[in-house]
Amino acid sequence: MYNIGMSKILAEKKLADKFTIQLAQGDLTLEQTDAIVNAANEYLDHGGGVAFSIVQRGGDVIQEESGAWVKKHGLVSHARPAWTSGGALPAKFVIHAVGPVWGDGDEDAKLRDAVYSSLRVADELKLESISMPAISTGIFGFPKDRAARIMLDTINKYFEKEKSNLKIVRVTLFDDATVNAFNKVWEEVNA
Repeated sequence: MYNIGMSKILAEKKLADKFTIQLAQGDLTLEQTDAIVNAANEYLDHGGGVAFSIVQRGGDVIQEESGAWVKKHGLVSHARPAWTSGGALPAKFVIHAVGPVWGDGDEDAKLRDAVYSSLRVADELKLESISMPAISTGIFGFPKDRAARIMLDTINKYFEKEKSNLKIVRVTLFDDATVNAFNKVWEEVNA
């Protein structure tokens, strides 16, 4: 089926006997899903946070392809992520979702757009599995519990509305504080 790489699956829920949503703890850059989501800025300048880790592990080709994307298509929006190859990563693709910066306004809607649109891009690429981090909860300052609620709700709504090729959507969390926040919301939502 799907190799989970180095991640530990913390929780799993099947939707309509076809789709599986998972919470996992581990290193996003080691995920062996078809794609991983990068929490990017609109310039696709991968100088910090998850983005920096992705380029470090995947190689400069990811930054080079990102620069070429921006040159061809312009700045990346919350509603329309970019994508590149995975370089040396186990994942074939990196979907670059622009997460909201806490305090810039309309953050909830921007996060919903980033998550929903990342799933849509995965479907456009005809992928079956995707892993995403807790978008914007690191250097962008989005509150972890609020992000968890929005992200899990958005993933569920995507599968209610869209015909999808995706079989697994994994939210891969790195640190214990983020895991605790997402686990708490997961238990509330799935109680």
